[in-house]
Amino acid sequence: MYHYDAATALEELNEEALLPHPVRVRDMMLRTQLPANDALELSREFQSYLNHFGETQKIARAILEKLAAGVPKNS
Repeated sequence: MYHYDAATALEELNEEALLPHPVRVRDMMLRTQLPANDALELSREFQSYLNHFGETQKIARAILEKLAAGVPKNS
């Protein structure tokens, strides 16, 4: 459980996220037959998802690295 351990959260960031990984979303898209207009719109939305997913990981990584380098407070 990483709720209070930044180092563990940083490790788990690479392993698991609440949002599905973009590769899995892409695979889901490839396995679904959609009309051309819907497929094009979904592809555009996926590009946005991909960009936001990567940016969120960068921000979270920077925060967790700073927290992991800090000294925990005494309870």
